[in-house]
Amino acid sequence: MPEPVIASAGAVDPALIENFVLASRILAHHGVLDAWGHVSIRHPGNAERYLLSRARAPALVSAEDIMEFDLGSNPVDQRGRRIFLERYIHGEVYRARPDVHAIVHSHSPTMIPFSVTGEPLRAISHIASFMCEEVPVWEIRDVGIVNGLLVANSAQGASLANRLGKGPVCLMRGHGNVVVAGDIKIAVQRALYAEVNAQQLATALSFKRPITFVSPDEAQDPKRLDDAWEVWKAEVEGGA
Repeated sequence: MPEPVIASAGAVDPALIENFVLASRILAHHGVLDAWGHVSIRHPGNAERYLLSRARAPALVSAEDIMEFDLGSNPVDQRGRRIFLERYIHGEVYRARPDVHAIVHSHSPTMIPFSVTGEPLRAISHIASFMCEEVPVWEIRDVGIVNGLLVANSAQGASLANRLGKGPVCLMRGHGNVVVAGDIKIAVQRALYAEVNAQQLATALSFKRPITFVSPDEAQDPKRLDDAWEVWKAEVEGGA
C-alpha cells in the first residue's frame, strides 16, 4: 500500500529558518553538537508538525535541508532524503510538551559523565540557572533496547519525554541529552550553557569542597540574549 499523504502546514518565515540553521551551526561551532545530534523547531503554523534537517552533520545544515514531520515523526515530503533515526525524540517531546517550540539533542561531552555516575547535574552558574533543579537521567533499558542506546521508535521517544517531565533538560544514560525551550534562541543558550555548567561543576567537584548551587529563587533567563546571538552568528559566519 502507498504511504498516506500528510498535508504540509505551509511555508515558514525565512527569518525563522535562518535562525534554525544558525542554531545547528552555532552549537557545532561550540562543540555541543558533533557530527551527529540535531536541532528542531515546532512548525509555527501547526502545533502538530515540526521541522528537522535531513540526516546531515549539524555544521553543514542549510535551509534546503529542512524537512517537515508530523508528531508521529513521519516525513511530509521525504523525496528520497535520508532522515534521522532519532527523530522520535522530537516528535514525542512536542506531543508531550505543548510549551516546547525548540529541541536540541546532543552528545554534549561533559554532560555524559553525569549520566552514568549518579552525580547530580545542577546549576552552579547564574547563566545555567535553568538547571536549578536536579536534571533527570533517562534509562533506555526501562523501555527496551532496539538499536543500542539510540531512540529508534515512538515508545522510546515517549519514555524519554516522560522522564524529561516539565523540565528543560534530561540526560540520556551513556548517550547524551535533550534540551527544550520555548524558542530556538533560548534552546541554543540552554544547550550551550548546560555543557559549560557541566565543565564548571566537574571542576568544582574536583576541589572536594562543599558546593553552593543556584537556588530556584535565583533562577532567571539571561538578559540581552539577542546580543549573545549576534556574537554567535558572527562566529559561524566568519565575522568575529
